[in-house]
Amino acid sequence: MSMTAFPKPSEENSFLADHVAILRNSYRHWTKRELVDPRMNDCEAARYLFSAPFVVLSHDTAKDPVFNYANQTAMTLFGMNWEELTAFPSRLSSEREDREERRRLLAEVTARGYIDDYRGIRIARHGRRFLIEHTTIWNLLDTRGVYCGQAASFAEWKFL
Repeated sequence: MSMTAFPKPSEENSFLADHVAILRNSYRHWTKRELVDPRMNDCEAARYLFSAPFVVLSHDTAKDPVFNYANQTAMTLFGMNWEELTAFPSRLSSEREDREERRRLLAEVTARGYIDDYRGIRIARHGRRFLIEHTTIWNLLDTRGVYCGQAASFAEWKFL
């Protein structure tokens, strides 16, 4: 299991509002757009994002990055619960033959800060394949501007 795994978002931990603040602020920094309504405070945004009808995922900075955040839509799509997904190396979300392309894509994100309109095939826990479209992938920066991972968001997918 990843050493950076978070407890599952809940009322007790404000739905990981501190991490969601990093997701939001980094998204705004790179894309000049808002991930959620900018009038929401971090706790409101975290609660909303966890149950949003679109996918939001992030992974850490380990040599083999592990997911450290997933909203309910992401967990459902990937067929995993919080504990499973936050112990899952993100590279395994793509098929073996697509992993080199995924690695190049993430290197491009690292260099540019973000990419928009990514399209690719992902694989759920039990091998169910799905196409994600119009995906934004961005670098995460903490409050000091230090790189702390990458995130992705998309609202369009179809099972193959």
